[in-house]
Amino acid sequence: MAKKILVIEDEATLQNAMVEVLEQSGYEAISALDGELGFALATKELPDLILLDIILPKMDGFEVLKGLKANPQTENIPIIILTNLGDVSSVQQALELGANSYLVKADFHLDDVIQKVERTLAG
Repeated sequence: MAKKILVIEDEATLQNAMVEVLEQSGYEAISALDGELGFALATKELPDLILLDIILPKMDGFEVLKGLKANPQTENIPIIILTNLGDVSSVQQALELGANSYLVKADFHLDDVIQKVERTLAG
């Protein structure tokens, strides 16, 4: 059974590229273009891991993260933050709210995403 990864990313091109590379790597990938839909999908689909952007329409990544960590059904799902915010305080805030790790968008290649996903799922 393939692991299910939820990609919550409002930049459609990046989202599609991530979904494609995840599927090529043997994962089942589902996606949402805004925080509200992403949160709803997370609670309905209960993915094995979530890739979460911070700056999102309708509900930002911090709100999504808080909501998921407060819900007993989703509190243990690993979350990797995707951000353009290279500033330390945003990353620190996300980690304090329960994110497992983060990737700064400007710095990563799609291969890095797969490696980070595999490492996080392996625990």
